[in-house]
Amino acid sequence: MKSIIKTQNNKFARRHARVRAKISGTSDRPRLSIFKSHKYLYAQIIDDTKGNTLVAFTSKEVKGKTPSDRAKEVGLGLAKKAVAAKITKIVFDRGGYLYAGKIKLVAEGAREGGLQF
Repeated sequence: MKSIIKTQNNKFARRHARVRAKISGTSDRPRLSIFKSHKYLYAQIIDDTKGNTLVAFTSKEVKGKTPSDRAKEVGLGLAKKAVAAKITKIVFDRGGYLYAGKIKLVAEGAREGGLQF
């Protein structure tokens, strides 16, 4: 038998697929999806039945001092845009990332902005 070496990307892809198998956004409760690059944080609200991105926000649009401040501002900014688009109830998709650090701060900012998970 050959041994399979699991790389970080393989582990991440499996976690992301496991989360996405359970979570799907509808028009009533769209999905809040998060993506982290090395430099920026991206968040978008998606209606999976139609395949449309309804609202999007990035940390490029935010001026914060620390990465944690910027993560919280991404959640608040996304929530502000979502409430303007009459979206209040969502499903949270952490995208394979652990619910800690920046991901948790985005979620808390979105809740403070008026979104219900």
